Amino acid sequence: MVKIIAIYGSPRRDGNSATMLKKAVAGARQEGAEVEEVFLRDYKISPCLEIYACIKTGECAIRDDFPGILAKLEDSTGIMLASPIFFYSVSAHTKIFMDRCQSLWVRKYWIEKQPFAGAPEIRKGLFISVGATSGKKLFDGAILTVKYFFDVLSAGLWKTVLCRGVDHKGEIENREECLNESFEAGRALAKVLQEEAGEGKAQ
Repeated sequence: MVKIIAIYGSPRRDGNSATMLKKAVAGARQEGAEVEEVFLRDYKISPCLEIYACIKTGECAIRDDFPGILAKLEDSTGIMLASPIFFYSVSAHTKIFMDRCQSLWVRKYWIEKQPFAGAPEIRKGLFISVGATSGKKLFDGAILTVKYFFDVLSAGLWKTVLCRGVDHKGEIENREECLNESFEAGRALAKVLQEEAGEGKAQ
């Protein structure tokens, strides 16, 4: 069965980006995918402390909840990541988790010496985000960050679902088009992963 991990990066469990991600999760499950949900705010994850012990082993030396979530990511074929926009980037919860993946970067590019370009993508990633303003470049910084985060996980940025003009709690409920797009993105991700795995929809 296709395994997808859904990572909630909002400071609020029931925030606007979280609501959109829940729709995507529902869509993927409707297509028969196995989806595990991870709310980063519920875990103890230290920022990267640049200890650089990872240079020897490719593993982070900090002992907290990060390795457990990383194991789920590495066991998945699909990643769903949701975060609101803070200062034109992802939330602190999301960025801290991303920075801890520096150990994967070291393992992939320094220890295993994989090429920077042309490495196979074994996962597909969906990024969901909401922002308060309507600026044209509102999501540019976050998308670039997510793209390189997915790269270290050997995942391609398969699709984005972005919703502008949403700020206060619950406002997303009035944006049916964003919720529907999230649901359909979840369905589509499950379908494409199943096709690549040679699976049909679970009965």
